[in-house]
Amino acid sequence: MTASPTAQERFEAAVRAVDLLFVDFYAPWCGHCKRLAPQLDEAAPVLAGLGTPIIIAKVNADKYKKLGSKYGVDGFPTLMLFDHGTPTEYTGSRKADLLVENLKKIVAPDVSVLESDSAIKSFVEAAGMGFPLFLGFGVDESLIVEYGAKYKNRAWFSVAKGFSEDMMVFYDFDKVPALVSVNPKYHEQSIFYGPFDDGAFLEDFIRNSLVPLTVPINRETVKMLDDDGRKIVLTILEDVESDENSPRLIKVLRSAASANRDLVFGYVGVNQWEEFTETFDVSKSLELPKMIVWDKKEEYETVEGSERLEEGDYGSQISRFLEGYRAGRTIKKKVGGRSPTLLGVNAMYILIFLVAVLLVLMYFSGQGEEDQRPRQRAHED
Repeated sequence: MTASPTAQERFEAAVRAVDLLFVDFYAPWCGHCKRLAPQLDEAAPVLAGLGTPIIIAKVNADKYKKLGSKYGVDGFPTLMLFDHGTPTEYTGSRKADLLVENLKKIVAPDVSVLESDSAIKSFVEAAGMGFPLFLGFGVDESLIVEYGAKYKNRAWFSVAKGFSEDMMVFYDFDKVPALVSVNPKYHEQSIFYGPFDDGAFLEDFIRNSLVPLTVPINRETVKMLDDDGRKIVLTILEDVESDENSPRLIKVLRSAASANRDLVFGYVGVNQWEEFTETFDVSKSLELPKMIVWDKKEEYETVEGSERLEEGDYGSQISRFLEGYRAGRTIKKKVGGRSPTLLGVNAMYILIFLVAVLLVLMYFSGQGEEDQRPRQRAHED
């Protein structure tokens, strides 16, 4: 009589049978796992319906501990993408729509080769709104394949080998080779005509195009700026959404950003993210709008004589601010209160909490055997 296959044998058979398998290693008692479940259920039919299907599977790794241990599962939930049998841990967003966008990007080629106008249109449509796109018209694939791999998780890359003049008109370039950068989420487009044989110029264009000219600062975009080495010229307003002067000011900031690509230009409203803005010593609406230069860590700089933007000629005031910054007429200050570092604005409170938990565990370790359950994995989108 043939023995029934073990859980591990059944799982490995599933991995062999499916090219792309996205696995949720969960525990029934895990609160994070329970909150994740409906997001996966929502994403599953969308992923299964892709041109290259991605199938979602769930494994109770609390029950099948040996199976979880084989793949290094030490906390719940652990998400892994098996690409033709090779596992890679997924640590991106767990919200259904962003999960779909991220997985589509991960399994896509580093650089897609497009042979016609219709292929270009299909590529752009499939890419969606979540990531910037780079379209190389008349660009040799070998020139950008390195960057397609390097920035794979942050942008879509393609080269168009066949295209009509309609595409040149639509993307507003008049000669080839041309690398067109499109950021659909922020309605921005820019063109690089070369030199393509100088990797430094090409990579600078790609790296700068990953970030919009003016960035609305929130939890998502602060994470996006993690790998960007530039400082942020941060404009703090009282309310980005309701202030009637905000659109005009942001338009001027966009022009300044275009001429100062060595800096990132961002803006945030106190009413939109108060716990972030208060770390820059913003307490009175009379001080706003206010401009600073933030190093994304523990320091920021104000410019003497340009502490506040007065209503009126924003262009001249922003120019004076930048001139003062570049001339070194600045006052360096420490980020106060809860540091808005890229580790999160509540990092200090989390640290205090963890220390308290550690002390409690040390106390109870002497009272009896410690609970050996793997930890739950918190995740903030």
